[in-house]
Amino acid sequence: MNDRVMVAMSGGVDRAVSAYLIKEQGLDCAGVTMKLFSGGTGAAGQIPCGTSQDADMARAVAEKLDIPHEVFEFEADFDELVVKKFIRGYETGLTPNPCIECNRYIKFKKLAEYAEEKGHSHIATGHYARVEKDAATGKYLLKKAADATKDQSYVLYHLTQRQLARIQFPLGELTKTKVRAIAAAQHFANAQKGESQDICFVPDGDYAAFIERYTGKCSSEGDIIDAEGKILGRHRGLIRYTIGQRRGLGVACNYPVYAAAKNIDTNTLMVGDETSLYSTTLTARRINLIACENLFQPQRLTVKTRYLQKEQWAQVEQTGPDTIRVVFEEPQRALTPGQAAVFYDGDTVVGGGTIASGTL
Repeated sequence: MNDRVMVAMSGGVDRAVSAYLIKEQGLDCAGVTMKLFSGGTGAAGQIPCGTSQDADMARAVAEKLDIPHEVFEFEADFDELVVKKFIRGYETGLTPNPCIECNRYIKFKKLAEYAEEKGHSHIATGHYARVEKDAATGKYLLKKAADATKDQSYVLYHLTQRQLARIQFPLGELTKTKVRAIAAAQHFANAQKGESQDICFVPDGDYAAFIERYTGKCSSEGDIIDAEGKILGRHRGLIRYTIGQRRGLGVACNYPVYAAAKNIDTNTLMVGDETSLYSTTLTARRINLIACENLFQPQRLTVKTRYLQKEQWAQVEQTGPDTIRVVFEEPQRALTPGQAAVFYDGDTVVGGGTIASGTL
């Protein structure tokens, strides 16, 4: 297969610069925009990734770079593999991360398959991360980006050896400031385009309203209880709450209370004080290991349980074919089922999994 690269493009500056850098390497490249859903603008007029407007902006960049560009319809796959999984997660008491699922099933699976069908040896995206091949083991390693403030390795822990061998991250060694400078020098219209922090298919951030519109069902009210089971009030549907939440609980106590746990079977929301949110142990499932074959021997690694969280030291041990136990050296706040736990050895991603539970 020739050294041909399919670049995932959108209206954003990161992917525009990625396409430019791939072309600058002298590689045969083409741009593709994944149409994921039909949506409008997000907060402050942002154009969400995956919409028709997004494709129009990507096409303009491709024309400026004089590279082929096409739009590929992934709406049905996105709906089934990302949106519906997101909804099922909330309905079963989880707080899912749809960006990870989109990367897992759409960008690095469906898009990679499409690129291969079209005769492309690699795909390139605008993620801030790096891929290196370990000369000693022959394994491809996923590394943090050079710009620690933009590092996105957390949402890429699911990548396999085969996928890493065919991925290029042109921005891995660059800072965001440098990326914008490149875009400005090339007179890209999106050089100063802002970044949306919202989930693309819920641009207003109201997850509960989106789920109720999509399913046509209202989330059932239920009891808010304390750790002893005393009823303190009523919740407005469990999909409206996440672990660690303080605002909007509607419970009057003589001390601050937080959402501490959700029980789908009894449709109850347990609340407690700040101390009730801290855990020292979590169990992760749906694990993927990149840097090693297994973790059956405990290892002292750093762990992130949220995208923007600072890494924390812990003992990480595999307890089964698809389960890992993490014991933190310091109690952690609001470990949330459905979020990812990602394990690091320095700047190398060892692997990760989905948080199933957390305990004291």
